[in-house]
Amino acid sequence: MDSNDVREAWVDRSGAYSPTYYAHYGPDETSEVVRATIERRLGPDTRVLEVGCGVGRHLAALAEAGFSALSGVDVNEDALDVLAETYPELAAVGEFHAETIEAYLQEVGTDAFDAVFSVETLQHIHPDSEWVFAELARVTGDLLVTVENESGEAGTVNHVDDQVPLYYRDWQRVFTELGYEETESVERKRDTVRVFRAEN
Repeated sequence: MDSNDVREAWVDRSGAYSPTYYAHYGPDETSEVVRATIERRLGPDTRVLEVGCGVGRHLAALAEAGFSALSGVDVNEDALDVLAETYPELAAVGEFHAETIEAYLQEVGTDAFDAVFSVETLQHIHPDSEWVFAELARVTGDLLVTVENESGEAGTVNHVDDQVPLYYRDWQRVFTELGYEETESVERKRDTVRVFRAEN
């Protein structure tokens, strides 16, 4: 499966892990962790981007807390349609883009966002597109939060439902090598939350 195949798998996703699947569950514990981390460290005036935002359930938690400079990008256009229907208040204040993370980040200026986060999204980036992590670091002015599955050995791959690949990586190494300092990490049952600050 090459990088285009991986992206197409998310464009056409239905059933489990589809836009309607996540809309049904709404904001969760992870949404609260992301909100609390950004609010505690930067405050509600923060320019925030979620990569792989899906239906926006994590961004919705930020909107409910008073954040308004919110942006999201997702390759699945249907997910953004569900976002507009499920979270109209978020859709009204946010800016959303239906395109690949790779294409979007190349259009964004350096330090365009104060905080950037991903929830189980970067783990699906194909090795051919690993250059996107440097782009992610470039557009992040201050705070970078990753919530990714690290249960496998870095450099190996697993498959979700025997279809979508999950690439295990050492996110601490990835982003510290790109000039970030890891200030917090919490291992959870399903994933690991890591908080990075730009070294200025």
